[in-house]
Formats: sequence, structure tokens, C-alpha cells
Amino acid sequence: MFKRILCANRGEIAVRVMRTCRELGISPLAVFSEADREALHVRYADRALCIGPPAARESYLVIEKILDAARKLGADAIHPGYGFLSENEDFAQACEAAGIVFIGPTPTAIREMGDKRLARTRMKAAGVPLVPGAHGGAEGFPDGESALAEARSLGLPVMLKAAAGGGGKGMRLCNDEKRFVKAFDAARREALAAFGDGTIYLEKFIENPRHVEVQVLADGRGKAVHLFERDCSVQRRHQKVIEETPCPVLDDETRARMGEVAVRAALAVDYRGAGTIEFLYGGGGRFYFLEMNTRLQVEHPITELCCGEDLVRHQILIAAGEPLALEQEQIRPRGAAIQCRIYAEDPVGFLPSPGRIEVLRTPSGPGVRDDSGVYQGALISPFYDPLISKLCVWARDRPQAIGRMRRALSEYQVVGIRTNLAFHRLVMRHPAFLEGVYDTGFIDANKPALTPELESQPDVVAIAAAAIDAHEQLKRRGARPAGNGAHAGGLSAWRRASRLPRRA
Repeated sequence: MFKRILCANRGEIAVRVMRTCRELGISPLAVFSEADREALHVRYADRALCIGPPAARESYLVIEKILDAARKLGADAIHPGYGFLSENEDFAQACEAAGIVFIGPTPTAIREMGDKRLARTRMKAAGVPLVPGAHGGAEGFPDGESALAEARSLGLPVMLKAAAGGGGKGMRLCNDEKRFVKAFDAARREALAAFGDGTIYLEKFIENPRHVEVQVLADGRGKAVHLFERDCSVQRRHQKVIEETPCPVLDDETRARMGEVAVRAALAVDYRGAGTIEFLYGGGGRFYFLEMNTRLQVEHPITELCCGEDLVRHQILIAAGEPLALEQEQIRPRGAAIQCRIYAEDPVGFLPSPGRIEVLRTPSGPGVRDDSGVYQGALISPFYDPLISKLCVWARDRPQAIGRMRRALSEYQVVGIRTNLAFHRLVMRHPAFLEGVYDTGFIDANKPALTPELESQPDVVAIAAAAIDAHEQLKRRGARPAGNGAHAGGLSAWRRASRLPRRA
């Protein structure tokens, strides 16, 4: 077993990986940029090393800096988390060359599934159902006009997608021939800037689809299992915001077929570790392969809550050379789980809201899990994704899970920056979400109902939260609040401030 593991990432995913390391008796190590010197993952690690300036391209994305830190810190293995270098075949190859174990799939699997055009070819050969599409040959489409000719054959509308990436970058929906070439050129420029590769391919647009993904584990020895599905259809700008499991509209037969296909897809590339097969679900039992994420997903906690398995633990054990210690019949998910991604952003326009967190109150209680990379006083940097935490709940069934998420969101308080908490509270009361009949167009179709009203009395909320914080600091120091009688310290009065409108 490994003695020391370096997490080549930051934020909540770094902390989450390190927690499993501690449970396994492994020393967790960290890297950080100059902007993250006081970050939670740095504080949590046994040892940490600065690797450069705030910009990710000068720190977290520099392979040699990560490897140099691993050598200096004495790491046996590197866990890439998600994002950054997690799906970079060159990084996985460099780790192998340096004699450091990469906790993830082989460079070959990353390459084959990371190139969306090549992935489609491999999945077609494996008998995995695909969305009709076109990729323009080995070199891709030379220009927008040649792509338009293929789009006419497929029939508009079509999706333009970056072959080398994901996360919504280089993606466009086009249903107008007159605007196609302009959209193609824009998608190519965005893909080139984001991934260094401007290759674009086409997929037939599936009307009103749901985005359903299946979690897989494989040991690279011919054994793989699935841990059922997650519905990730609540998205803005092609990025997930809320996920849940199980998918509320899948029947048992479709669920079983989707899981079997996901396992077949993983085995087709001799996959190793944790990965996710993403599908578009068109209703009526119809689903199509979208892509494979060759890493841990942001939303993996809800699978852990329902299946009772630690996915990071499995990743580490598999990377250490142990066979997969799970049989498919052992995996029996129970209940329902929901995840809300809490971002530092304006809930109206979804624009980032960097700044310092002055007061932070996170929910707790039965069935509540908050995976966070921040603390009260932490700085949300403008250099990285503004994720504050992943708020997850589990309950016996979906209605109870929704009720629990409502309660958890009502307890969550942040002062100093704006967040999307108010948006999540509205989603948890929207009729379409409550009925489970939403799709990937849910947010755009319901913008007025999901747009929070301007909040009133924000100063009152800030004062109330600050008073609670001051009182608790006095208690920690052993001091006695000024005043006497029932309102000594004023705490009982300030507690009721939680019912006031929040700055969220």
C-alpha cells in the first residue's frame, strides 16, 4: 500500500481525497498556487508545496511542477482529482515514466476516450448505442462549409462539439443553416482556446433529452461493475448544477440495460479505476452514448450515499494493484440522494462572485453531507472555479430527500459574497422538479420562476450573522458576554435572524 499520496488538485476534491487517504493510514500531500496559500486543502495536508503563480496554466497545469513536488514530498502516487490534469494522457504517461503511480486509467484509455471522435469509433465497435453524428474524417472538418454539408445529411438541429474537451466549452446548438458556419467558427475558436485543439464534430440534437450517467469501477484485469445512474439534467450553459440518483423516470429494465452497456464500454478500453459513462436519454427506453469521463465526477458523493461505497478508496486500492473487491450483485442502492452545487456566483446571471467569506454556516443533521473546500474567512479566488461546496442529502425516497434538501438549504448561510443558494431553494419547490419531469432545458425554460427576487435587508442579515459569530468567539475564549438577564449577549434575539431574508 502507498505511504504518501499527493493530490494534484485544490478545493473540495483535494480535501475529499485526503480524507480517504487518512482512513487508509496514508499521509496526504498537497500542492498549491500562491493564491491558495491559506486554502483548506493546504491546511488539511500533512505537507504542502507551492508550485507557482495563481494562474492554473502556471501552476496546477504544469506537469513538471507537479512531478517535482511529488519527488520533493516523497509521494508514492498522485491522485489527480477532477479537472486540471485528471484526463491528460501526457500527465499519466509522465507519472509512469517518473516511477510514480497515477491513480486513474492508463494513458491509452485516457486518449481513446478523451478524443470524442475516437471514443465514438471504439464504442460503435463495442455495440454501444450512439447518437447519430459525423466527425469529418481523421483530420476533422477543414471548415464550416464542409461541416454544413454533413449537418444537412444528419438533419438540423445538430450539436457542434469539441473533440478534445467537455464542460460546455466549444459546444453550440445550431438549428439554422444560415448561422451554421458562424457557429462552427465560434465553437472552433473556443475549443482551441480551452483545449489547444479546435477540432469540432457533429451530433444530431436529441429533443428534450435527459443527461443520465452511469458510474463504473474497473480493475484493468477484465473485471468491471456499475454503481447505477445519476440524473444530471439540471444544467446551465451545458454545466451541471443539480444531480440526483436514482433517475426519477427510468424503469428497471432500462436501468439494467444502461448499466450493462456502461460496463461493456469500460471493458472495451481495458479501463482501470473509477469512470463515468454519460448518456442522453430520449425517453421510451432510448438512450445514446455521449462520452466517457475517465476520472472521478464532481457528483460522485450521491452514488456513495446510495451505494455505501467509497469510490476514492476503490480508486486507491485498484491503483495499488489490488483486484476489484466488488461483485455486481453486491451493489444494491437504497433510497434517494440529491446534490446541489453551491457556487460563489450571482444567482440571477450565474456570474462568478469572488471575495472573502465573512460568515459561513453550513447545514448538518441526519442524511446531510457537505463536501467543501472553504471555511469562514476563506477567499474565493477569481482564478478558479467558484465552487464553495457540494451539498448532498440522502433519504429513504425522493420526496423525503427533497424535503431534507429544502431544510439543509434553509440552514446554509454565507455572508461576504453572493451565492446561488436562493436559486437552489427555488428549484426544490418548482413543480417540474418535484414531479421529476424536467430535462436539460429546464433552467432556460423556467428562468422567471428560478430567478430570485432582489433581497431586502441584507445589512440586517450581515449584522445578525456577525453577532452570532462574535458570541461564539467569546465562548471559545471563555469570556462572558456583556449584559445580564434573558438577553445577555443578545444571542437569543439574533438566532431568530435566520428567518430573515438572506444574502445568499
